[in-house]
Amino acid sequence: MSSAQLTIHQFAARSMGSALRLSVVLAAGGRWRARDAWRAVLAEFAETDAALSGFRADSALSVLNRDAGHRQPCGVDTRLYRALATACRATRVTGGRFDPRVYVHLARLDWPGARFGAAAPLPSAPSAEAAGEESWLAREPRGHAVAVTSPLDLGGLGKGLALRWALRRARQALAAPGTSGALLEAGGDIVAFEPSPQGGPWLVSIEDPAGSDDPRAVVTVHFGAICTSSIRIGRWLDPWGQPAHHLIDPATGEPARNGLSAVTVAHRDPAWAEVWSKALFLTGPREVGEAARQRGMAAWWIDTDGVLGMTPAARQRTLWTRDEGALTDYLPDGTIPARIA
Repeated sequence: MSSAQLTIHQFAARSMGSALRLSVVLAAGGRWRARDAWRAVLAEFAETDAALSGFRADSALSVLNRDAGHRQPCGVDTRLYRALATACRATRVTGGRFDPRVYVHLARLDWPGARFGAAAPLPSAPSAEAAGEESWLAREPRGHAVAVTSPLDLGGLGKGLALRWALRRARQALAAPGTSGALLEAGGDIVAFEPSPQGGPWLVSIEDPAGSDDPRAVVTVHFGAICTSSIRIGRWLDPWGQPAHHLIDPATGEPARNGLSAVTVAHRDPAWAEVWSKALFLTGPREVGEAARQRGMAAWWIDTDGVLGMTPAARQRTLWTRDEGALTDYLPDGTIPARIA
């Protein structure tokens, strides 16, 4: 499809504590369809925030967390039920590197998101030997009823699920297969389907975790998601005045300090891109490449010395890296890639 036939419509707001942006590409006109898609995105993020936010006292997750360890299974919001089922599976398939029970450690470290969701005293933190076990969640599928033994953090996973569900609703609103494309970004995580404004895949830049305005790489997205786990964001001072960040290693209960600054993962699904970006981050710089290659993943990582690495699958999707020359040499038409943190 010629890019001359395409028009782009862009929208922006804030939701779930993040900047939310939608770019819709249409073959001809149809701004009303783009507005319908945006309204669908806003509605989905509002509903997911009400279900999964850890930063509001009235969310379904906060209510569940306050009852952790004290009740029999009770009915919960459909989105929360699905999120818990996904978290349970993610804990299993990552060997416990993804574990929502790190909430207890985040609360001990005075994470701002832990102020609404658990009554004192907190349940005991899971031991390293218990990482990966699923006994923390009891489910009764018929009634969407659940009980948890420990308060849970669903922050990154919740945002990934919001992206999944919102893009699905946006595509339904566009209702024009083959004649439209879209890119949805929430706080630096992206999900998209082509065509882009250039008529092909979307171009996405991977930011420098050191804070430089220049990206480290530009990669392509045909269909699916790209999500990043980075120590650049989600930082605060713990009760002892020490720097802390949100990437908690379940095996130690402490923020991971393993020589990595950021891991980016491409996946068809944004929720699983979120899961694997964190799980791979926790493997450390020596193992991250092999762990991603074994699963055939496109993954990029930047260590604390600023060195960029990537898997073969990622190399196939990489248009440019900072080591390869000026970005303008690769994007001479002035195209500005979308950015991910």
